Amino acid sequence: MRTIIITGASDGIGAVASALLADDATRLVLVGRSPSKTRAVASRIGAEHHVVDFEHLDEVRDLAAALGSSCERIDVLAHNAGGIFSGPTSTADGFEKTLQVNHLAPFLLTHLLIDRLIDSNAAVVSTSSIGALFGRIDLDDLNNWTNFRPNKAYGDAKLANILFTKGLHERFHGDGLSSVAFHPGIVATNFAADTTSYFRHVYHGAFKGLLTPPEGGGANLAHFLAGTPGRDWISGEYYNSRQRIGRTNRQASDPALVRRHWDLTEQMLGIASERTAG
Repeated sequence: MRTIIITGASDGIGAVASALLADDATRLVLVGRSPSKTRAVASRIGAEHHVVDFEHLDEVRDLAAALGSSCERIDVLAHNAGGIFSGPTSTADGFEKTLQVNHLAPFLLTHLLIDRLIDSNAAVVSTSSIGALFGRIDLDDLNNWTNFRPNKAYGDAKLANILFTKGLHERFHGDGLSSVAFHPGIVATNFAADTTSYFRHVYHGAFKGLLTPPEGGGANLAHFLAGTPGRDWISGEYYNSRQRIGRTNRQASDPALVRRHWDLTEQMLGIASERTAG
């Protein structure tokens, strides 16, 4: 039986993908922030669930401990939680909310589960975005405390997902771990509801009817979760909404940036990998 863990599963494409993947051969473990929504989705498809708020890294650590105890193997870890927010807003952990929810929390969760993931020859799937094109990562200000703009902070965070995917591949693919990032499409969800970004008008205004329905984005997510690395997708790559290797921010093509960004993330979280790139 395959074990698939999906964060951001309480609604939107995470909930759709969970329903598409639910069968007798799959153990689904859903993670969401809303107790009522997460419980409802899990109950509807017969899945396990955990309620976790990525704005609190102690909750991420508790989640990792719970998963480490309950899951003898993890075949797929899907990082699907995230969003665009007004700010800058400091979390209780001292990081900017956009960076923590989209990048630091999933990075930490992966780090804490890395031995289990390697032992399982797992795949780590990250929901990124075409919004990475709006990013311009400044290694001296990953939090974007200076001149914060919601679109830029979100773009940086989605670009960070791609850098993380490439870093995982470089460090751990030789040990059997695979990683991929993808853009699910411009999907009609609750995205951007909690921000002053102009994206709010796109996702919740007159253009909403032109967006991809959640079923389309959820099917894209399910494609990568159910797929076989090396056959259905190539580890270390970023895919567009047509499930093809896509073009993204030029910073994602800089191996030195990938490595330095990884190192800085570890420093921020106070952790260290046993394996190094190269």
